[in-house]
Amino acid sequence: MTIASVPVPAPAPEQKSVSDAAASTGSFMGAFESYKETNDRRLAEIEKRGAEDPLTTDKLARIDRVLDDLTRKYDGIALREARPGLGVERPNLSPRGAEHKQAFEAYVRSGAEQDLRRLEEKALSVGSNPDGGYLVPPELEREVMRRMTQISPIRAIAGNRQISAMTYNKPFSATGPAVGWVAETGARTETASPPLSLMSFPTMELYAMPSASGALLDDAAIDIGTWLAEEIDTAFAEQEGAAFVTGDGVNKPKGFLAYDQVAAASWSWGNLGYVATGAAGAFPSSNPSDKLIDFVYTLKAGYRQNASWVMSRKTQSEIRKFKDTTGAYLWSPPATPGAPATLMNFPVVEAEDMPAIAADSYAIAFGDFRRGYLVVDRIGMRMLRDPYSAKPYTLFYTTKRVGGGVQDFDAIKLMKFGTS
Repeated sequence: MTIASVPVPAPAPEQKSVSDAAASTGSFMGAFESYKETNDRRLAEIEKRGAEDPLTTDKLARIDRVLDDLTRKYDGIALREARPGLGVERPNLSPRGAEHKQAFEAYVRSGAEQDLRRLEEKALSVGSNPDGGYLVPPELEREVMRRMTQISPIRAIAGNRQISAMTYNKPFSATGPAVGWVAETGARTETASPPLSLMSFPTMELYAMPSASGALLDDAAIDIGTWLAEEIDTAFAEQEGAAFVTGDGVNKPKGFLAYDQVAAASWSWGNLGYVATGAAGAFPSSNPSDKLIDFVYTLKAGYRQNASWVMSRKTQSEIRKFKDTTGAYLWSPPATPGAPATLMNFPVVEAEDMPAIAADSYAIAFGDFRRGYLVVDRIGMRMLRDPYSAKPYTLFYTTKRVGGGVQDFDAIKLMKFGTS
């Protein structure tokens, strides 16, 4: 028997995943080396002839698109590795949890609601009824939230609170408590009480309505909970992502770009500070990387430790070209699938809802979003089964309540592409 005729067994799923990750890493690093080489040639042409060769510019743009495609592939590998299978293997649940899950699955598959109604009436679940929908099992809610954190860029880096009420109220003091030095035996004078204000974060209703065929619902091999999570997580994450960036606070969370902006030198509580590039719709033509360095240091040291860049993929492609004074590139590719690229050693978070570079746009944000922006989730996700509106398909009207807003106005800074 020749070597060529020996059957080769297919790799196990884990082996294939590792192989895909390794191949993607090699491709990405190779593409980035080509990008640096081509960009260096472009810069040399500008220095020598005062203009860049269109062929070199076109090649750089093609490589840039390849880097973007590989980044999407990286993200896909990371999500695939984190995603459980669609089998019917059950997690270890408490007797009550297992009973609720079984009753919920019966409701989803066939519309049988008597067991689910009995369980929720026993638990005194307000608002859970055949008209308003039933609470999904806690493990399904946790799975949806976990997936949304992986997909939603701002949720992944923001602070989070789970509440049982409709609104989260947070007291704060913009001036901080009164403090001072005193000798060991010296008299302690009474300090003034710091003025307190209340920040309010109301939760708004977010919905998704996946559909299923009768054949899918009848298939016992499909884990209904996992299927539902896969259907609604992306829809929820996309809507959230836009609201956390640009939402106006009307029937949706208030995005950080919806707050008033002032120059960083004139910053005051209630506004987000910005640094202007000095050029309308662009970085300055000479030493553009200096603006990024200045921008980083507008943020206080206590916030810089856990800071992240937030920008769109197109803005990131513009910054890939920047170098420091030693000739080293400021942007570095991700080290592993699922890891972020870095800019000046700070992670870069791609949020496609961020505006593109244009005159007076705020295309880049930088800060400690865990301290700066708060996402508020009301505990409990509801689902209503609708087999009538889109026959022969069954719709699953799924709702959750979420809010968001800036909680520390000093923790996030913006870059304005304008003259002042």
